[in-house]
Amino acid sequence: MDETRIWQTIDAERAATADLLAGLSDAEWASPSLCDGWTVREVAAHLSLAPHTTIGSAIREFARARGSFNRMVDQTARRAALRPCDELVAQLRGIVGSRKLAPGQKLKDCLMDVMVHTQDIALPLGIDRHMPVEAAVVAADHLWQMGFPFHARRRLAGHRLVATDADWSAGEGTEISGPIEALVMLLAGRTATNPRLTGIH
Repeated sequence: MDETRIWQTIDAERAATADLLAGLSDAEWASPSLCDGWTVREVAAHLSLAPHTTIGSAIREFARARGSFNRMVDQTARRAALRPCDELVAQLRGIVGSRKLAPGQKLKDCLMDVMVHTQDIALPLGIDRHMPVEAAVVAADHLWQMGFPFHARRRLAGHRLVATDADWSAGEGTEISGPIEALVMLLAGRTATNPRLTGIH
């Protein structure tokens, strides 16, 4: 996928996720997501933040988090989640069409982030959402190559991952196979889609 098509996919995923969120009940907004310690509300807040993050604000937040990237991400999401649900939906809709990344963020980070976090919201609620296959392949390649924070190659050493619905594979060893979107979630450290995979225990 070229840059234009990746951005188009990000826009489509943001818009669809905003629509999904707009239809949730108060109880669903407060439900646990697949992100440890985050409800659906915190994930939704996190998804809306990147285009509004400046270098200056990122430096301030990093200092406030005492030099911990993960703590910074957690704290900013929790503060943003204090806003009303309809404002979070509106802000997510409002960044459709934005071509701004957070400081230090890569375009493929942004693509992977919105697709994985949409599943973090949908799967625990029993909502059937699917990743676009071509974009999921791009995300899988990116997750396999990157280290922090997922360390997929180290975590899945000794396994060969094979998609059953796309031309994608990575690694060497005992085969783990299944739909590309389930492999993306595995690469991102989630276990919720493991039942859709063969060869994983």
